[in-house]
Amino acid sequence: MENTNYYTTDGKVAILIDGGYFIKRLKALYLAEQKNLPQEQQQTFDVSYVTKKIKTLCFEHAKKLDQNIYRIFYYDCPPIGEKLHSIMTKKFIKFDETPQYKFKNELHAELKKMRKMALRLGVLNRDKDNPWTIAPQQMTRLLKGEIQISDLDPEKDLILNVRQKQVDLKIGIDIATMTLKGQVSTMVLVAGDGDFVPVAKMARREGIDFILDPMRGHIQPALVEHVDGLYSVFPDPRKKASTSP
Repeated sequence: MENTNYYTTDGKVAILIDGGYFIKRLKALYLAEQKNLPQEQQQTFDVSYVTKKIKTLCFEHAKKLDQNIYRIFYYDCPPIGEKLHSIMTKKFIKFDETPQYKFKNELHAELKKMRKMALRLGVLNRDKDNPWTIAPQQMTRLLKGEIQISDLDPEKDLILNVRQKQVDLKIGIDIATMTLKGQVSTMVLVAGDGDFVPVAKMARREGIDFILDPMRGHIQPALVEHVDGLYSVFPDPRKKASTSP
């Protein structure tokens, strides 16, 4: 929705962020934005950058709504720190020594220090029968016949077959609890799938103003009818690039 349709209401706002989705979309926006900047203005995608963007997202929503932030909820899973045997390289991989492991642990440590932040952690379940899978983009190329198995990079294209658990449950419990206790008047959910629809419908029936921020990501049109507003705080770098001289 445009700013003119982003109506303000009295009360407090809770901001709920699906961490996995947030990082995925932030990286996409970051890459598109940095591509249009001179080298001296480019930034590093690190923990400091991510926490700064989380604060920006929350403050901008609160400002648009003219409400105080009740609490910020960030949902994620701790990184896997196991040592596993790669089926392609035949070597052991120490996941607790990877940059991804360090990044996520540092991010969680910083989030715990942030004012009004509640870090909600689920768990990552590894498929023990099929512990490895091929990265989605490369799987698509394989199915199209564009590449062969021998073309895969075992360091980049082979990834752990994991699934996050309890995150959606924790989001649902927090939405239901705040709704039934009347703790907020508005909720902003940063997510991109339809798993939240049932609890969002319940919150709306109880009078909650429910806003979805997909961070410029594509969402199914049917989801729009189950929220009170659709608004992305971060600007679209593609539009910015198209209007620049």
